[in-house]
Amino acid sequence: MIDVQRASFPPPFPEELWWNEEQLNEHVTRFPEGAICAEIEGRLIGSMTGLIVALKDNGHSHDWESITGGGYIRNHNPDGDTLYVVDICVIPEYRQSGIGKWLMQTMYETVVQHGLLRLLGGGRMPGYGARKLEVSPEQYLENVLMGIWKDPVISFLLRCGRMPVGIARNYLEDEQSGNHAVLMEWRNPFK
Repeated sequence: MIDVQRASFPPPFPEELWWNEEQLNEHVTRFPEGAICAEIEGRLIGSMTGLIVALKDNGHSHDWESITGGGYIRNHNPDGDTLYVVDICVIPEYRQSGIGKWLMQTMYETVVQHGLLRLLGGGRMPGYGARKLEVSPEQYLENVLMGIWKDPVISFLLRCGRMPVGIARNYLEDEQSGNHAVLMEWRNPFK
């Protein structure tokens, strides 16, 4: 999975944000239903991880580091109400093949099976960094929503049925996104 991350998030994405073995061990032992992989012919090509949080404890004003426990998910709360996306990635040669959408759909099923209210996560906005001097993150998002601009992450999440609920400033050290993210949710239709 570390190699999948390396291929999925090349520099300028900070390599210190790639998984390490201790983090991955925490994911598969602490909340195995929230750690899924996609493989083809024995080769890992994508993954998605999450943890359960109580949104009332975090609200929409949070950063990736605090809500994911630095990626170790030791703050996983089985009694929470929200499945929070820690990470989703698909290696470049398999993007646009439906793998990412399949991973997301599997997490929606996890939300339903656990009786949670929503799936929530901060979506990187890698196109924003190049436009941050001309528009605010809210204006950037609005232009993506209106179809004026495309953003590889936000446009993908919209196609998967996620809806924006706010902008998280200083969410993650990410030059391409101007350190911002769009908080996007999918609501459990059975709740």
